[in-house]
Amino acid sequence: MIVIIDYGVGNLHSIKSALDYLKIENKVSKDIDEILNADGLILPGVGAFGDAMENLTNTGLIPTIRKFVESGKKLLGICLGAQLLYEKSFELGEYEGLGFIKGEVIPFKGLIDKELKIPHMGWNELIFNKNDKILKYIKEKEQVYYVHSYFIKSEGTEVIASSEYDINVPGIVCYENIYGMQFHPEKSGITGLNLLKAFGELI
Repeated sequence: MIVIIDYGVGNLHSIKSALDYLKIENKVSKDIDEILNADGLILPGVGAFGDAMENLTNTGLIPTIRKFVESGKKLLGICLGAQLLYEKSFELGEYEGLGFIKGEVIPFKGLIDKELKIPHMGWNELIFNKNDKILKYIKEKEQVYYVHSYFIKSEGTEVIASSEYDINVPGIVCYENIYGMQFHPEKSGITGLNLLKAFGELI
């Protein structure tokens, strides 16, 4: 059973629909026992980093998510949910993240060609950085769908696949039992479904 964490932010039902299509048992929940007893967790996210962290704090679920991660079971962050896995974000201020992975979230503005649009929005190909079981059903240069104005900056050792948007943009990351996808697999056609299928087999 995969639990999609309901904390008032995120594209919950699109993710649920994708998992339903794949016949992966799942539910949307904010119940502490259901989260702790899940085989895998998905942390979704749409909107601003600070608001998302405030919502997570207000639900009281952060200690529960930490306990789940410490158990060694798999967690997947999607879009903003992937950014929340890191230490800090500079989106509309400075905010602390969950800190599971070393690194921070910074704006594209001032770092990419002025002719390129922000947000980075649309289809972009994935370039593989290293082998990982999450990639088992896809091939390099398949395309996924991004919508974001801020991106992950780190030492890069956790980056499995990335995309180019004038600069190198981490697309899929993994640190120990924690995965993140900056793009929306639930909006990325067969490629996204194959990534979710692979995650389902990891739990």
